Amino acid sequence: MNTFFFFKKAIKSVILLMLVICTTIFSNFLYAQEINANVTVASQQIQSTDKHIFDNMRDGINEFLRNTTWTTYKFQPIEKIECNFYITINEVVSVDRFKAKINVSSVRTIYNSSYNSPLFNIQDNEFEFEYIEFQKIEFTEGSFSSNLASVLAYYVNMILGFDFDSYSMYGGTEYFKKAQNIVNSAQGKNYSGWDAFTTKKSNRYWLVNQILDNSYAPIRELYYNYHRLGLDKMTTEPEASRNKITDSLEKLKRVHRDEPNSFIMTIILQTKRDEIINIFSEATSSEKENLISLMKEIDGAKISEYSDKLK
Repeated sequence: MNTFFFFKKAIKSVILLMLVICTTIFSNFLYAQEINANVTVASQQIQSTDKHIFDNMRDGINEFLRNTTWTTYKFQPIEKIECNFYITINEVVSVDRFKAKINVSSVRTIYNSSYNSPLFNIQDNEFEFEYIEFQKIEFTEGSFSSNLASVLAYYVNMILGFDFDSYSMYGGTEYFKKAQNIVNSAQGKNYSGWDAFTTKKSNRYWLVNQILDNSYAPIRELYYNYHRLGLDKMTTEPEASRNKITDSLEKLKRVHRDEPNSFIMTIILQTKRDEIINIFSEATSSEKENLISLMKEIDGAKISEYSDKLK
């Protein structure tokens, strides 16, 4: 009898352990679904008859982006962040080393609509990396395992930072700091794009350091006011929403005056320019004039686009 109860208890313990393991695995699977990444690896410039490596590269990157746990939050399917990673291979340096450029973009769904607002859009031309076919891409916070994993993880955290900022004031700080830590880990690794000591302040180092610099705080405030208090209310309060968007853009004057043509401002304006024009295409003449006057100061090089399209 005692032996029976001993085995019965042991079986229960094994079942309980299996349930815990399965629950943990399933929970981790759920938590790993923060982003819905669309990955493209373009190799048209490469003269080779055997390009299966680029298909496998695409699949490996896609698996890495979608299956890595990036946050501690549980995202519902509708909450996944839609983003694109478009990698253009420029040169095959060796069997497993490549020179490329990468375009990264993400969007945010606007409340009570089917509209997706562009949040982040950047082309990075300094992307050299190693890729061994079929080898799993892995990333560990606080260490540098490969330039491929580090660049991808950096941009995922930038995407998360901008997305969280658009829902709560400075909500993306945690992810911008993670991106900054990746930059720090990459120092001295002899890969371009991470260097602080460059005459042209337009690389991964400068992008995240500017977004975390208090001098650029109006940009982060813009992301909350523009999206949460502006676009999210556009279907019910269009005029008030446009006023909120104008007010948030107005605050960028300080950033522009302190640091004209800063990298982060360039990225934000190229991401939002077409959308701003579309938003104000239905505005009153007075609203259009105010916007054109504002953008003449902070986006002067492209002012003809505003003037021509908002006549």
